[in-house]
Amino acid sequence: MAVTAKDVARAAGVSAATVSYVINDHPGQKITDATRKRVLEAAEQLGYQPSEAARALRRGTSQTVLLLIPDVTIGEVMAELIDTLTDVLDAAGLSAATRRAAAGTLRQTWAGLRPAAVVVVGPLGPSGRQELRDAGVPVVDVLGPASGDDGQEIPQQHLGRMQVEHLTSRGHTAIGYAAPEDPRFALFLDGRLAGVRGACRERGMPEPVVVPVRLDVASAEEAVARWLYAGVTAIAAYNDEAAFAVLAGMHRLGMSAPDDLAVIGLDDIALAALASPPLTTIDQRVDLLAEHLAALVLHRAHGAPQPPAFDWDVATLVVREST
Repeated sequence: MAVTAKDVARAAGVSAATVSYVINDHPGQKITDATRKRVLEAAEQLGYQPSEAARALRRGTSQTVLLLIPDVTIGEVMAELIDTLTDVLDAAGLSAATRRAAAGTLRQTWAGLRPAAVVVVGPLGPSGRQELRDAGVPVVDVLGPASGDDGQEIPQQHLGRMQVEHLTSRGHTAIGYAAPEDPRFALFLDGRLAGVRGACRERGMPEPVVVPVRLDVASAEEAVARWLYAGVTAIAAYNDEAAFAVLAGMHRLGMSAPDDLAVIGLDDIALAALASPPLTTIDQRVDLLAEHLAALVLHRAHGAPQPPAFDWDVATLVVREST
């Protein structure tokens, strides 16, 4: 059975209110040092842990940071973002709670947690953002417009451009794009594909040949055949998993990268170096992004110094044998 403030009060010979004043270091209360010592010793001996929910009600906020993520499969990159952000916040005395960003349930989610701040990695919409602001909840919107403190926009277009820049440096002028079929990935896909298209247009190249690719060999084989028919010589993939599918489809057709088709992925997950051939890709440095997001949370919620703007040049091209 959990130890309560009443248990501590009985052990220390004081009222439950006195226990509350001591444990929460309530200002304006005249409590002697001897009484304070007695309460703290009783709490330690009994193993008393104050209710964070009760503290949240008194403060109006908890020590929890709510991380709203999109309703997509949590891959290695999203998991790394969550893990690193959780670790950095924990070191600062804050806890991270991860929830799916689902329309219609936002108020229920944040109202129940009374978060110190909300980090949004997904669609929130102006109404949801305003609702949080009206409630006095700081918002760090990862995918929203990077305006002042409110956002830190992930430049998906920049990542797509990096893919094209590398492929054209290898002499390719006809590029295909391996896109996910799942419409939930449009949150990231639209920006990445816009970057690929823009980079091709600026170089006077034809539009990239966009083909949806499922994570199965038959779908990938069909996509590779379409790219070959269109005269494509290099593939920019939405992410490393899509690139793996392309390589599998090429293998089914007796082809190899980069001789028949060059392939570049995005994310540099652990398996990228183990692909056959090892996959050229882009490392977004999600670890550094997570540390920056935590610094923004501490700035907005606790008045810590505002961190400098995140330098997206840290995204790194990792060149391997597939291109």
